[in-house]
Amino acid sequence: MSILPEGEELRRAVKWVSGNIQEYPDKPVPPMVQEAIFRFNLSPKDAEFLIMFFRESAKHKE
Repeated sequence: MSILPEGEELRRAVKWVSGNIQEYPDKPVPPMVQEAIFRFNLSPKDAEFLIMFFRESAKHKE
């Protein structure tokens, strides 16, 4: 059982990926998202949210 409140890992993952996007704007986002899924041990539901979140944010940048 995690000490972090429910959803905290997902918030940390979003923050981590966002920071990496700013620091490395030329790197592709999907590998960063995949790394965050494993780094923060996200559930399948949270992993799907993270993937969709950054897919949608990429669409809005175009």
